[in-house]
Amino acid sequence: MKLSIFSFLVVLFASSMPLFIMSSASAADYTLDIFGNADMDDTIDEHDVEYVRGIIDGTNEETELADANRDGQIDERDIAQIESIMRGEEDDLTIIDESGKIVTIKEPVERVVICHAMFAEVLRSLRAEDRIVGIPSYMADYVVFYPDLSKLPPIGGASTPDSEAIVSLNPDLVVVYGAWADYLENDLKDVAPVVRLTYRPFSTTEKDITTLGYIVGKENEAEELIQFFEQPLFTIQENVATLPDDEKPRVYSEYTDYRTHANGSGLHDVLIMAGGINIASDITTDPSGVPFIDPEWVITQNPDIIVRRALKSDASCGYDEDDPTQMMELREMILNRSEMVNVTAIKNGDVYCYSTDILTGSNYWIGIVYMAKLLHPDLFEDLNPQAIHQEYLARFQRLNYDLDEHGIFFYPPLEVS
Repeated sequence: MKLSIFSFLVVLFASSMPLFIMSSASAADYTLDIFGNADMDDTIDEHDVEYVRGIIDGTNEETELADANRDGQIDERDIAQIESIMRGEEDDLTIIDESGKIVTIKEPVERVVICHAMFAEVLRSLRAEDRIVGIPSYMADYVVFYPDLSKLPPIGGASTPDSEAIVSLNPDLVVVYGAWADYLENDLKDVAPVVRLTYRPFSTTEKDITTLGYIVGKENEAEELIQFFEQPLFTIQENVATLPDDEKPRVYSEYTDYRTHANGSGLHDVLIMAGGINIASDITTDPSGVPFIDPEWVITQNPDIIVRRALKSDASCGYDEDDPTQMMELREMILNRSEMVNVTAIKNGDVYCYSTDILTGSNYWIGIVYMAKLLHPDLFEDLNPQAIHQEYLARFQRLNYDLDEHGIFFYPPLEVS
């Protein structure tokens, strides 16, 4: 069983993390919902064979996933199916996706339509991007990060994909984000299975990567990716776990003008994990997690640091931009707010803008590393976010992209040792 950053977080932040983080499973923090995972842990291995033998012999209780071949009986044929999954030779794989739906997928999967860009990033990390045959239309604009994949046939919006366009690509599998496009199962029932994943930070990321790894026969690559991003997260947590509150900076995180990231938002969790105190942590009234607030409230809270999300519509940034001018202008706009002239963060110039390219989707963990360096530069003197980011791009995304020359992700840039 793999050690999980998520199980570590459940113990460490039991009193401070929101409910969606605490809802993950036990031990390794989740159960891999693939039929054949008889012992209900996070992988399919020889222990599942032993567990099924115990069920047959009457010494183990039946579990939901023990009926590996889905024929309604627990017998030697289930052992054969588990062993074929372990060898990567199964004819089909049955999973429970994040909607709770049971989906059977014919193997091998060679043609995948994705309805969200994050699935492309994960599949490329698993060295399975050559299976992708259709992409959401907006990915056509991501020519820097997806120089080849951005040229694939578009299938419409991420939440409103075109069923006919998908059918024309003759897929073996369609991967959809969460509950979006709930009509696809019906439209594609005679074409291809639909699997729903979300890669929710701290909650389903590891499970979803592992599941997709099994589906495309890249289990080892999935484990390699998970181990890579968990390592710096463990380092951060080990260092911030014992910090008293008076050594944690108080942070105002701005979503848009005077709209903040409250408890229940992803950025709240990022700030907590990076060793900060979110001044909006007690705001729980807005179900979106990003409520509007009054400038007077920010002044009263008097944050030490202000961080501002920068969409490309706010300021050109991320992988597609080398010129920091618009990020600088966004920061200057905040620094020049006359009503906040006496706020500590404004007086000290501790205002930072960040690109959503590193704090959304499956690569949110990169943003946590940058944020920890921002909040605790002395504590993380030896932590180099850019070096970790660069290794991820080269090793997992296999991009010829030099972060010394390209990209605007934090402004002002963070000093690294």
